[in-house]
Amino acid sequence: MKGSFDLHTQIAPRHPTGLLLDNPVMTASGTFGYGTEYGELVDIQKLGAIICKGITLLPRKGNPQPRLVETSCGLLNSVGLENIGVDELIAEKAPVWSGWQVPVIVNVAGETFDEYVSVVSKLEGISGIGGIELNISCPNVSAGAIEFGTDARLAAELVAEVKAASSLPIMVKLSPNVTDIREIALAVEGAGADAVSLINTVRGMSIDTGTRRPGLGYVTGGLSGPAVKPIALYMVYQAAKVVHIPLIGCGGISNAVDALEFIMAGASAVQVGTANLTYPGTSLDVLQGIQDFMRKQEIDDLSCLVGIAHRGAQ
Repeated sequence: MKGSFDLHTQIAPRHPTGLLLDNPVMTASGTFGYGTEYGELVDIQKLGAIICKGITLLPRKGNPQPRLVETSCGLLNSVGLENIGVDELIAEKAPVWSGWQVPVIVNVAGETFDEYVSVVSKLEGISGIGGIELNISCPNVSAGAIEFGTDARLAAELVAEVKAASSLPIMVKLSPNVTDIREIALAVEGAGADAVSLINTVRGMSIDTGTRRPGLGYVTGGLSGPAVKPIALYMVYQAAKVVHIPLIGCGGISNAVDALEFIMAGASAVQVGTANLTYPGTSLDVLQGIQDFMRKQEIDDLSCLVGIAHRGAQ
């Protein structure tokens, strides 16, 4: 093996400027705040990218409490896209991000086509923003995102409108709450998406037997954590069979072995989410573990592992 290995990951090869990451480990939206909250806890500049929490046109207070419930091997959340709104993000967060080495990708959510387009239009030309993750798959808001994420035609139309309004690379985050993930992935690819991230949380609920009421204030929420990893891995594997844009795997990644499974299933990069809430250094541990694996296996270029599980598979 050579003295070094290549972890660089291009997640928007079809985009005119691309979006080249130093490494394939990103943080998942909703689990890392705006990135600023973690700066004193871990060296965030070593990450491949940071995806900030979901941003809407206007500030949102989010769903009623309680918003989090622990489950076996997972977490139910019903935050409801609480956020500061795009104008405050541009005024307060983007100037900080512009001084960072690590690129920041803004997760954008909305309830209508016009709202999505308005948000991305406001983000156009703002220093410190490296790309957009289009959230069409949030399972704990009453309107908007989840509807787009489960209808291939609507998803494609939304992506096309956003692409027309933005010069930034556009990644689309897909919902697992569909019959066939391949249909949605193909639709957004055809509409011009530069990459696809999958999966968002799986819709679920819990009941507090003491109060005899739902455990979440909103009743339902999104399940994340190790419990969803096999589902997410399967969906990445399936999507990798049909699309030709980069996939970013997300769902229950807690260590380097998890991340490597997603890469071998066809993901060019990964997002670490719920595990960061337990230990803020998880993403960097995942990165170190990938490096250790490559060193031991004498692998120079991570890209040779992407989709390797498909080779020879029936």
